[in-house]
Amino acid sequence: MKATIKTQGQQFTVTEGDILIVNRYPNTAAGAVVEIKDVLATGEGANFKVGTPTVAGASVSAKILENKRGEKVIVFRKKKRKGMERKRGHRQELSVIKIESIKA
Repeated sequence: MKATIKTQGQQFTVTEGDILIVNRYPNTAAGAVVEIKDVLATGEGANFKVGTPTVAGASVSAKILENKRGEKVIVFRKKKRKGMERKRGHRQELSVIKIESIKA
């Protein structure tokens, strides 16, 4: 069964067993189970349901495999002929999750 979910500001179409990298869930550790209630569509073929905006009673269960940080992105700003330069780095906090079950 497939489901389209919305989590951490992004949408994903998932099946059971899929592994995703999403923005980190706050206050969770590796091994925790997260329930995702924002299910936009579920099913396949004749059993396909689209929510308005979400499917009532549907949820997706996901297990957090690991919390990590993404690649470093360098932000460099410069103003010509003014002597202004600024260099900063950013690393996004990420969670690696595995979809365990889809309830429609």
